[in-house]
Amino acid sequence: MDVLGCPLPEDRRYDVEQGVWWQDDPEGGTGRIGLLASLSAFAGPIRELTFRPVAGPLPRGRSVATVESVRFTGAIRLPVDAEVVERNEELPRRPRLLNDRPYDEGWVVRARPARTGEAAATLGTAAEVRGRVEEEIRARRVRCWPLTPETELIEVGAECAAVLVRLNEELARRAPGEGLLLVTDDPTSPIEMVRWSDQTGEAVRAHRQEGELHQFLVEKLANPVPRSRGPEGGRSPP
Repeated sequence: MDVLGCPLPEDRRYDVEQGVWWQDDPEGGTGRIGLLASLSAFAGPIRELTFRPVAGPLPRGRSVATVESVRFTGAIRLPVDAEVVERNEELPRRPRLLNDRPYDEGWVVRARPARTGEAAATLGTAAEVRGRVEEEIRARRVRCWPLTPETELIEVGAECAAVLVRLNEELARRAPGEGLLLVTDDPTSPIEMVRWSDQTGEAVRAHRQEGELHQFLVEKLANPVPRSRGPEGGRSPP
């Protein structure tokens, strides 16, 4: 399920108040917990995750980890009474999984509920919580992207040639795999960005239009391969 551009998988349960999801393990008895994509998008690039030293049975709402980004610090809390049985040890090393893969590799902990069936009895399905998630997305002005941008390049009122020069300069400072969000009011930008991507080999992962503004999510590639060449070697402005 998609809610205003943010994924909300239908194969798990949700605690919108805590901003987390729960998914039963196939073998039963335990389940994984993670952040909603809309919350991780609101937080922006997450820089750090720290697990709390908890043990034994814990009540719903107990913090099991904390996350930090440039504009957000918050706790990841249990959606049911449970005992933590496993932590995703990859997250302290790669906290951006919470942004880019929140529903699979970005899971936070595995826990055993205090009561069998409690998650199904107390947590909402995607269909049941969709309205509340949509309200929060609108209230927080959240924008979900397939890759969380490291920075935004706002180019309103600028000519296409100048915009692409600044885009190339900003990408040159970025590491492979990082994303950049370009915002422009140039009405020809959808066509020009396709041309730019063909000429540079860089990836335009997504495009969204809101009113007169066009937003492009660009990913810096490790080895971009141009698909066509402009008059100046593939990096010429339109």
